[in-house]
Amino acid sequence: MAARFATRLTLRGVVFLAAGVVLFANAVLVSSRDVLFVASVLIMAPLVAAGYVSLRPARVEVTRVFRPPIVSVGGETVVSLHARNLSAIPLGGAWWADTPSPGIDAPSAAVLPLLGRNGAAGDSVRLEYSIVPRQRGVYDVGPLRVLRQDPFGFARSERIAGAPHDLIVTPRVTPLAGRGLAQSSDDGAIRELVRQATPTSDELIAREYRPGDALRRVNWPATARHGEIMVRQEEQRSNPQARIVLDTTLAGAAGLGAGHVPPHLVAAFELEIELAASVGVHLLEAGYRLEVIELGASQLMPNGQQSIGGLHGDVPATFRAPGGDRALLEALASVVPVPWPSRGARLVASRRVPMRAALRSAQVSVPTFAMLVSVSDADVDDLVALARHCEPAVAFVQRTVAAAARERLQDAGWRTLALTTIDDLDETWNDLSGERGASHD
Repeated sequence: MAARFATRLTLRGVVFLAAGVVLFANAVLVSSRDVLFVASVLIMAPLVAAGYVSLRPARVEVTRVFRPPIVSVGGETVVSLHARNLSAIPLGGAWWADTPSPGIDAPSAAVLPLLGRNGAAGDSVRLEYSIVPRQRGVYDVGPLRVLRQDPFGFARSERIAGAPHDLIVTPRVTPLAGRGLAQSSDDGAIRELVRQATPTSDELIAREYRPGDALRRVNWPATARHGEIMVRQEEQRSNPQARIVLDTTLAGAAGLGAGHVPPHLVAAFELEIELAASVGVHLLEAGYRLEVIELGASQLMPNGQQSIGGLHGDVPATFRAPGGDRALLEALASVVPVPWPSRGARLVASRRVPMRAALRSAQVSVPTFAMLVSVSDADVDDLVALARHCEPAVAFVQRTVAAAARERLQDAGWRTLALTTIDDLDETWNDLSGERGASHD
């Protein structure tokens, strides 16, 4: 962070000081007292001004609030600052400016209203401005810069007040039609997922009648079979489960290193995050418990052991209602491309039970949506093995995914859907879920 307090000469002060030095040298050479006097004035004026603003620094206490505290890309949040004068003398003739991190535009310096001395009426003021972020992420906003200048404009002091606060900018969410997925496609690859949220008659079990049971719950067929009164009891079940696979390594792109993304993949990666946010929020609102598997080191559940990817032993992040949609968006706000797991991490992975092995033993088959940008052959191998545990298996692929990788995924049972922009998602989802077909009937 910058120094808490700094004083510097303005351009006018620098010009006066330089002119004074030049005249002082000439006055010494020609032995002119008049020129020496003028030179002394030119030199002393900026120095005295610097001392003036240094001896009377602005001491301000600042609190900062965002309304709302979390905003999506393109949304607006109001930054509300409450500044209070801590000095025993009034504070006037000052300017203020907030200092956000790159990617956030804040207004230029503005005049700070006169603040009374500490404890007196008018010793605080509320300042507000708006921010419209253009890219997701977690941004530092602050600290506040309080600028003071002498009356002649020779010197300026800057006081850093308060601490930075995090502004969370989440991905943009595209509303999707329906709840879950409806039956669609002639090949029968897409099942009706909505029914998973509703118990069917097969999920009802019968037990013997107990005093206090309502007669309307009597199961007459079971009563006839057992020769005693049996009542219906719904089997307890958890929320239906869905899964998202997130391509965070972009391993199919050569030269990807820590902190570096090839320029042509930057927009593709952002589109992937928006897809994950839109599909994830839609599934959570439909009542699904959502698992998010990252192909790279976990960022949604970071810790020292989460470094090898969700298909090789890292525990996937889990989200569920209520509140799961907000938690998912907050987590996706800070996801960035990460390097392919190191050799040491892969060695550790070989000692763990890969997720696909765990799925095979558990006989789990859940709706799975893969968001793919640039996958390697090893990634495709993992996804091919995962396909048999997915119902349905849907892959949103971008143009950056190699044609050979798409063919292998299709052969393994993945339904690959090509997307170019986020505007394509609504139509693609309608086709996938059968909403369009239903509307035409």
